[in-house]
Amino acid sequence: MPFGTSWQTLLEECDALGEDATLTTPLTDKQFRITSTQDPRIVIEFVETSDSQPLQREQFESLAGRISESGGTFELHRLPPDAEPYAAVLSLHPRYECNVRAGTLTETDEPTTSQLIKGTSPATDEQDQDRTEPDLNVYADMLLLIDMLERHDPATLEEWETPVLINLYTLLSDVQRNAGDLRTEVREVLLDRLHHDRPVHGQYGSVQRTTRRNRSLKDDEEVLRVLGEAGIPRDRLVSVDREKVDEALEVTELSESAVYEIDEREYVRKAEVDEERKETRLQGLKDQLALSDDPEAEELRQEVTELEQRIENLTEFKPGTSVSTRS
Repeated sequence: MPFGTSWQTLLEECDALGEDATLTTPLTDKQFRITSTQDPRIVIEFVETSDSQPLQREQFESLAGRISESGGTFELHRLPPDAEPYAAVLSLHPRYECNVRAGTLTETDEPTTSQLIKGTSPATDEQDQDRTEPDLNVYADMLLLIDMLERHDPATLEEWETPVLINLYTLLSDVQRNAGDLRTEVREVLLDRLHHDRPVHGQYGSVQRTTRRNRSLKDDEEVLRVLGEAGIPRDRLVSVDREKVDEALEVTELSESAVYEIDEREYVRKAEVDEERKETRLQGLKDQLALSDDPEAEELRQEVTELEQRIENLTEFKPGTSVSTRS
């Protein structure tokens, strides 16, 4: 793609930013704002010093060329002095991503959002105004869980009363189950959008399309016939059948331990949930949050939103393209 097209896209992304939008340089964490966009340059102003700096188009083109020459991924430590703002601004382009943790600036196949921007754009403001409470079980359970963790210190579980521990365990179980259901739905949508094995990055993490290979044996007689034709003796494949062993134990005086290695482990299992009590408490919390103008209430609403985002990553992402299991 000619850089002229990328440059126009970058200018449009800069113009779409809100007045309070602040970018951060990826290596030194210096904050700056974009004050004007012109065809040959983008002018920025550093927050701490109020110093202005023009970022020239040809330098952006040079940086884009170095990214391509590096196979699509450029290491940030190779940036020339005072060139960090170029990397931060270029990350506003939907086809460039600056990964601070990995220390890279990457040209991507899929559209991405910048991880180096703080503040809002007009589009984000409109989305905030239209926010509504999601009709999700995990959302309701998370509100209850947040309330409990704020009222009881999780660092002192040994000091909690048993009924309180039971309530916590029940809520954690419900959150895990409902978050798992939502995670499955999200995964199905993502599968239609991930078409290669390269990681695709978001603000909170990365995902990658993987393949899980499951195996199950065909009918016993079919397996024995095919392997027999291949020269494998039948007696080499015949093994002890667990179901038949259990039937034999029922008509003998042998104990299970005579033929089984038994490993007993105790665990806690959720027996039931008082949905009515949960709903009553939840409604009280919602009413309090809706009526309160206290800054702490607003912080709680923001924390709930952040937790909803993080709940999709209950299991650690592990890179890889194939997982094999046997049954």
